[in-house]
Amino acid sequence: MNKKVLAELEKCYSIAPLYYKGKNHILVAAEKTDRCILFDTDGNEEQTVWEGPGGVMTMVQVPGTDGQFLATSEFYSPNDAKNAKIVIAEPLDGKWNVRTLVEIPFVHRFDILENDGKRYLIVCCLKSGHEYRDDWSSPGKVYGAVLPEDLSSFDQDHQLELTVIKENMLKNHGYYRVEREGKCSSVVCCDSGVFRFWPPEGDKVQWRIETLINAPASDAVLIDLDGDGRDELFVLSPFHGDTISVYREKEGSYKLEYVHKEKMEFLHAIWGGEVQGKPVVMVGHRKGNRDLLKFFWVNGEYRTEIVDHDCGPANVYGFHKNGKDYLVSANREINEIAMYEL
Repeated sequence: MNKKVLAELEKCYSIAPLYYKGKNHILVAAEKTDRCILFDTDGNEEQTVWEGPGGVMTMVQVPGTDGQFLATSEFYSPNDAKNAKIVIAEPLDGKWNVRTLVEIPFVHRFDILENDGKRYLIVCCLKSGHEYRDDWSSPGKVYGAVLPEDLSSFDQDHQLELTVIKENMLKNHGYYRVEREGKCSSVVCCDSGVFRFWPPEGDKVQWRIETLINAPASDAVLIDLDGDGRDELFVLSPFHGDTISVYREKEGSYKLEYVHKEKMEFLHAIWGGEVQGKPVVMVGHRKGNRDLLKFFWVNGEYRTEIVDHDCGPANVYGFHKNGKDYLVSANREINEIAMYEL
């Protein structure tokens, strides 16, 4: 394993791929007030997209565009996100233009899903209101909207209209996109469980919502770790918690199969994919040992391997290039953006 430090960025947090000028790139942005940086896939810094205001939880490219993406803005913490919104960022004459798509307090995660020739925006808000520190009295919600292909009409004075899909989602934190057989869906985690959201089909307007488990969860990913052809549900719990669990599908529902014996304080980063041709989940936690770990299945059991120590990852993103596997990690607790050749 080789590690390359790409940049120092205070409270670095969000990571996303971006296809721009005919090449793949990586975006990394800050949770607090700091830059959003564009890197090439070799880890070289190409451009500052913006200097601030920061508060970036999520970034997603608009499909089919040359560098246009959406991002959360001004979500600085669960206690400081009343002014949060989703913005549109697009390259214009060598610079980046940023404008409002929709103001939505406490917007934490979102994504763009495509189905039956339409684009849908799914928006997950951590909470719905806030009156004092650590106030969780107003549970979060999930919103949806049809996202037009042309976003040029949206700005501060002309915002996208959202519709509530699901309410009463206390500590609505985790999000993970699932792509299977050409279909996209969303795994969303909150204090009341893990849910899978499917965008409307055909001319329908209703989203389909599937309850995967009822146990509290912070983040989760669906991945076939053991190669039996069926996805396991890999869960970090509870909210910003210390426990890794694996649920297996049995008789149409997910049943708890495995709980990792080691507790890891403030679990947060999660990415599922293939490394060296084998399915893995990369996990990072932000307190205690603050490790970045690889979780995998071998010889009939789940195992872990430490990739990096005392780095405190907030989010990670894996990709393949020229036959090699790489992981970009926003090591928030040491203000370090790092790339690992695995």
